Order: sequence, then structure tokens, then C-alpha cells
Amino acid sequence: NWEPLLQALHINGNDLTLEAVREVAAERRPVLLDPDAREAVNRARAVVDALVANNKISYAITTGVGKLSDVHIVGDQIRELQVNLVRSHAVGVGEPLSIADTRAMMLLRANSLSKGNSGVRAIIIDTICEMLNRGVTPMVPSQGSVGASGDLAPLAHLALALIGEGECSNDDEKGARIASAPAFKRAQSKPLVLEAKEAMSLINGTQAMLAIGTLMQLAAETLVDTADVIGAMACDALKGTSVAFDERIQKARPHAGQIRTASNLRRLLEQSEIRDSHRDCGRVQDAYSLRCIPQVHGAVRDTLAHCRTVFETETNSAVDNPLVFVKNPKAMDSEGDVLSGGNFHGQPLAFALDFLAIALSALAGISERRLERMVNPALSEGLPPFLAPGAGMNSGFMMPQVTAAALVSENKVLAHPASVDSITTSGNKEDYVSMGMTAANKLKKVVENTRNALAIEAMAAAQAIDFLAPLKTSKPLQQAHAAIRAVCATMDKDRVMYQDFARIAELIASGKLAAASR
Repeated sequence: NWEPLLQALHINGNDLTLEAVREVAAERRPVLLDPDAREAVNRARAVVDALVANNKISYAITTGVGKLSDVHIVGDQIRELQVNLVRSHAVGVGEPLSIADTRAMMLLRANSLSKGNSGVRAIIIDTICEMLNRGVTPMVPSQGSVGASGDLAPLAHLALALIGEGECSNDDEKGARIASAPAFKRAQSKPLVLEAKEAMSLINGTQAMLAIGTLMQLAAETLVDTADVIGAMACDALKGTSVAFDERIQKARPHAGQIRTASNLRRLLEQSEIRDSHRDCGRVQDAYSLRCIPQVHGAVRDTLAHCRTVFETETNSAVDNPLVFVKNPKAMDSEGDVLSGGNFHGQPLAFALDFLAIALSALAGISERRLERMVNPALSEGLPPFLAPGAGMNSGFMMPQVTAAALVSENKVLAHPASVDSITTSGNKEDYVSMGMTAANKLKKVVENTRNALAIEAMAAAQAIDFLAPLKTSKPLQQAHAAIRAVCATMDKDRVMYQDFARIAELIASGKLAAASR
């Protein structure tokens, strides 16, 4: 069946998008090496082959690595070195990365190798693509990287599967862990024998932290759009004013994110009967959690825009070491330079990953404050205490606010930046590291916590809107309300709510609530 291949993503190391990463990671879009990129890969490989044939000293090609870079490797030792490097670096521990994270990591590594600066054979990239296309996913532990010479341990587990060792999750086994060799056999594929430099090119890179960062970036963009919708619902339910969202105020401080969120809020609240009912109430301004939604959500948007730029740049970068630079890109003459540098260092990503966690902590924090205003009878503008029908007999949203408070407080701890830390490794050769993978692992939990906090606010806001009937909110917010009600009924008395939160969180993750902001 050739039809799926017609929709295949062709990678070349230069124009892979974050959205395409998600398509391969989560939606199983097929992947192939671009023909022009194949030529560039072959030219770089010719440079490596010439160095080996002429027995020239070149780091990680004819020498050991790290502290052992002064050891000369020759002849049959080269193949042995590749296996030893992969085995010795596959030292990860902890919970495995999700299948989506691992598939993103595989694609990103293949794309980086496709750039033609790594000196690997094209069959390396072809095999990774084949693994993606046939559902052979290496088991990659999430801990063990300090984010310096790349994500050595996580990527070594990818390389371990590539040579038929270690473990995989096979699609036929629904994620069950099996040995790599039979996983390849079931997929009617074959593991590889690595040649000179290929082990280092596979394990030396930032793709584990980048994989998580990319998928969390996309999730965070959905969260901030969703937060605008839920924030508008809360603002309407609390009889807030839209004056603070006036375009003139935003243009006086023209941060792009602030302008966009304010524009969303104006549109979302337009022609709300609830808003019209209290236009002459005399209240001049609202609390910050309502009035400053553009400033807070907008700053989150601006942070996401910066992080997206970092991730997009890294996605199409050569990040292993050493790098191969062909002198004549149009010839197969094996003339080129092999240069040792530090593109594997994860500092740019570590900063971005930490910044994302900080921004999302603010997004969850202001959400919880809006929730508090809706449930607190001293602040809720006449809504029933804790949004409970028959308060006293029913507790309503008293405890959900506690859960939201727990989530945002946990985020505050997780938002402490990993990138301010460093610890020396590899005999003091790697004496300053990024801790980017730690930042990535923390970020996943922050995203989850933020989504759940927003889910609780969404359920409360829908309940508050119900109490204001027969007055109606705006048409866009009615659509958002209906989407919530499709998975979560109105609370007419106390009930178990954790499943409601989970369904709304899933609704948020799907982007269906965020769609109301567009």
C-alpha cells in the first residue's frame, strides 16, 4: 500500500516544523529521507571514509572520546568502538519516555543527521525512518542526562535498539516491552552494524530534551489559547468589565502577546447579556486576576513565542561532535574538514524549557485566583457560596479550589530553574553542563498541572454561568460552555468530580476549547 508514503514527511535537516514533529510522534505520519539530503549525507560520509582509509587522527573517528580522546583507534577496533560506545552510554534509569516523546526524539535525531554535517551513512537515517514507519520504538529511560555532551544516555538507548540490543515497545504489543532483536524481526526490518563515527553521531545531540520541549511547546500554545477562553468565561461570570481590554490601553504598551489576548477577550465578551446587565453598576475596575488577564496571559504568549524560535532553530541544527564540512558540496571528492566544537551543549534549550515552566506556572496561578473569586462568597459578586446549589448541604467547589491550589503550588516548586545548576562529569572534561533534560522532565509535569488547573476553572466557570440564567453569555462563550457541558453535566448536587476534571482536561488537550478563541 503506497498511499501512506504519498503523505510522507521528507526530512532534509533544514525545514522540519514543530507541527510536523507532532504529526510523526502522535499521528504516525510516515518519514523518508529527502533525495537531495541523501546526496549531502553521502558527501559528508566520503570525508569520514577517507580519514579512516588514510588512518588520519580525527576525534571520535579514529580516537576514543571524552577524556580518552588521545587514544588512537585503528582497523577492526573501529567497529568494536562503536558498539562499546553505545553500550557504555546506555545507562539511563527511571520511567521510560512516552512513545510520543521517543518517536519525536527519533525523528529529530534523523532530521539533524540529514543535514549532512554528521558523517553517517544514509542507511542510519533510513533505518530510523523505517523504525518510525513500522512502529519499532526503543525503550528510553527518562533520567541520566545532564544535557551537556547532548542527551548521551537517552540517545544511547535509541542507538542500542538500532544495533539490535536493549528493549523496544512494539505496536503489536500495545507498548509492551520486548527485546529489540525480535521487535525488528516482527517489523520485518534489520538492525545495523555501525561504522566509524556513527555511534558518536547517534548519541551526541540534544534531541531528548528537544523532543519533550517541542511537544510541550505545542501543548502550551493550546493551553494559553484555552486560558483566554476560560478567563473570559470567569470574567463574565464575575460580572467583570471589558474596559481594561480596550485596544487603546494595549497599544500604549504594545507587547504582542498582550495585544492578542486583549483582542481575544474583547471578541469573546462581545454582546454578552451578562455584561450588558451590569454596565451601569458603578464599579470602576476589577481585581488583577480579571483586569490583568492581557498582561499575564500576554506575557505567557511572548515567552512561548521566544521558546518556539529556540526549538525551531534547534530542530534544524547539526548538534553532534565533531562536525563534517564538505569543501565542495557538488563533488564526491572526499575533501572536507572535521571540526570539533560544542553544538551538543543544551544550554539554549535548558533556558527555554525553564522559561516555559515559569510562564505556565503564572498561567495556572492566575487561573486559580479566578477560581477563588468564583467560589468565595466574599468575592463572587452574588454567586452561591462555592457555586453549590443549596450551600451547606452541598459543598460545591470548595475542594476543587484546594486541588487547584495544590497544583499551582507544586508548579512553583517545579518552576525552579534546572539551568542554573551544573555538575562536572567525564573526568572534568565536561565541566559545565546545562541540565536541560531535568528541565524538560519537570516541564511535562508543569504542563499537566496547568491543564488540570484550567480544567477545574472551566468546570467552575460553566457552573457560574449556569447560575446567571436566564441571562446569556456571548455566542463564542456559549459554544465553549456547550463544549464543557458535552463532557460534564451541571452540578445540581454534590457528586464525585475527578472524572469531570479528567474529561475537561482531555477536552482542553484536544484544542476544542481553544478553538473558541480563534
